[in-house]
Amino acid sequence: MTDVADLIVTGSVIRTSDRARPRAEAFAVRDGRILAVGDRADVEAFRGRRTRLVEVGDAAVYPGFVDVHNHHALAGRTELFELSLAPSLRLDEILDRVREKAQTLPEDAWIVGGAVATTLLPTLANTATRRRLDEAAGGRPVALMEDSRHNRWASTRALELAGITADSIPTSGVTLLDPDGTPTGVLLEAAGIPVQEAYDRSGGLTAEQHAAASRRGIELLNSFGITAFQDAGVSVDILAALAGLDRADELHAWVVSSLLINDEIFGFDPIGAPLLDRGEEFRTPHHRPDFVKIFLDGVPPARTASFLDPYPADPVHGAHFHGETTMTLDELTDWLRAVAARGLGAKVHCTGDGSARLVLDAAERLRADGFTTPVQIAHGQFLAESDIPRLAALDVSADISPFIWYPGVIPQALADVLGERAEHSQPNRALLDAGALVAGGSDWPVSESPNTLEGLQGLVTRADPLGRAAGTLWPEQAISVEEALEVFTINAATAMGLGAETGSLTPGKSADFVILERDAIGGPAEEIVHTEVVSTWFAGRPVHER
Repeated sequence: MTDVADLIVTGSVIRTSDRARPRAEAFAVRDGRILAVGDRADVEAFRGRRTRLVEVGDAAVYPGFVDVHNHHALAGRTELFELSLAPSLRLDEILDRVREKAQTLPEDAWIVGGAVATTLLPTLANTATRRRLDEAAGGRPVALMEDSRHNRWASTRALELAGITADSIPTSGVTLLDPDGTPTGVLLEAAGIPVQEAYDRSGGLTAEQHAAASRRGIELLNSFGITAFQDAGVSVDILAALAGLDRADELHAWVVSSLLINDEIFGFDPIGAPLLDRGEEFRTPHHRPDFVKIFLDGVPPARTASFLDPYPADPVHGAHFHGETTMTLDELTDWLRAVAARGLGAKVHCTGDGSARLVLDAAERLRADGFTTPVQIAHGQFLAESDIPRLAALDVSADISPFIWYPGVIPQALADVLGERAEHSQPNRALLDAGALVAGGSDWPVSESPNTLEGLQGLVTRADPLGRAAGTLWPEQAISVEEALEVFTINAATAMGLGAETGSLTPGKSADFVILERDAIGGPAEEIVHTEVVSTWFAGRPVHER
């Protein structure tokens, strides 16, 4: 007897991201899984008396979007419990927001949030500006993240609680000092962790708040058609929140978590082997703690990224500074071997071509040992031309974030520190032509929005989809609309180990799909972002409707 479908979806445009059948007229769903994909007449055979029919007409159906790199809980936490700042705000506007927030809080309550624009850091890095922050906060402890989420701006009271003084400077990261020798409050990379730890000692978030942050983050992702994602750096609190949501049947996405090997920015505890030992506690049907996260360098605007060629000379670093990596080749290789032995994959943060080469050298050793563990170069924005073919040869995927490289604030910050080199960022055409697996991620909330349609448009046009900045970035590296859709569906799912579960409308996979008001990639590329999500479906049921 033919299986009877719970749901049949029909429409004039159904894109599957399955190269065996890239377009279809209909598909059938049973028990949350895709039963059949094909012509209307073929799929009609699975219709029964209780089958729900969804006819989308001139709307379009795509596989649920997949985001290979975000920080969903951080975004949810910022919206629900912190001071949310747009990176476009000027200093006076930030101080006004801090002042308004302070008026609602007890005398010594913390003000945490973000994001402050990277381009503002030079303006903030002095004692006089820190004192303006103190005044706005009424003397309260303040810790604001800048837009890369790698650096912080802290008030005097926050520095005091963290034990950061002129005589006690953090040994990790970089603490920017005033000419008088006092900390300015601008803390780069791991220098900000003592401030995070001081905030956590004050109470931090409850387990219920962590769950609410994850739930809200996923609600927002669903609203943009996203049904699977990889969180690029989690704590035990986030792991517990995700597992708890899934056990309560409230996790409306596939989630792959990345367990921190080292921590240059978050201040989470535990990390490394003690965290890896606990990962399996939090495995549930839709939550997979299957990756680790390694920070191998920082970010170029702070000169903490590692490059093969030196940065332009400056008074602090001289003329021969390349940046540094957090690990040597031997240390990175040892960690990758240990991770592979546990059956886990590795997401490695690299924003310079020097750190990317180090990953490829370590992967070469790993593959020679016979390990097939997934390895992702996270960001992959700068790669030496000779290294591009190595990604395919070594089965290393490129986790790219087009949300933060098309013309805008962060590319301008890159240009300020790198000069013309910044114009050759994100060689996506070259990567695809070389056979590399290119997977799309938003890096939200480093990006202001996780809207996959922004990423699709940026990949194709190499221009700012929202028209905030003029020009294009290395337009020769544009890819086609069909390739861009694969980058944010099947490619991303494959890179994070979910290719057999989701990422395409293929029989046997989870029935994860998004209904758009029109065929976003079927018209002018400049109009992709102006397409509304009608509804988002996870495992055959709607989880977002406009």
